[in-house]
Amino acid sequence: MFDAIEGIKSLDALDRKILDLLQMEAQLSNAELARRVNLSPPATHARVKRLENEGFIDRHVVVLNSRKLGIDLLCFIFVSTNIHQKEQLEQLESAMNSMPEILECHCLTGEYDYFLKVANRNREELEKFIRKLNLLPGINRIQTSLSLREIKFTTALPINND
Repeated sequence: MFDAIEGIKSLDALDRKILDLLQMEAQLSNAELARRVNLSPPATHARVKRLENEGFIDRHVVVLNSRKLGIDLLCFIFVSTNIHQKEQLEQLESAMNSMPEILECHCLTGEYDYFLKVANRNREELEKFIRKLNLLPGINRIQTSLSLREIKFTTALPINND
């Protein structure tokens, strides 16, 4: 099993700087990245490949503008289930995983079993989604909250907070 503490200790300051720059600007060219970290392009490329191979870089993505795409309703949904068997939980999680409206799904401790971050175009789509969610076996309670406005959004992890 990967030890997170040992993993982060294996990163030097240059690795952390590379990771920080890439998570803020994933489309940086290798030459520009090398210039910003004051390293040769081949050495920078080798470091990035090593960070990818070691799993520090999970994937390269583009973050889309939801409003430009007409997706204007962000919701947070808490879900309780009455399921206790592993196979049934795996089926429920697989079903939720296949729903494109669900941006994030977290298994929780406490009053609710799951927390969903859901994107819809409007209230009508949200209503259809909640109906679809309610049809999943084992769901016994749903609580939905709508986001009125976004205060902070980032995908950047705090890796340079020493």
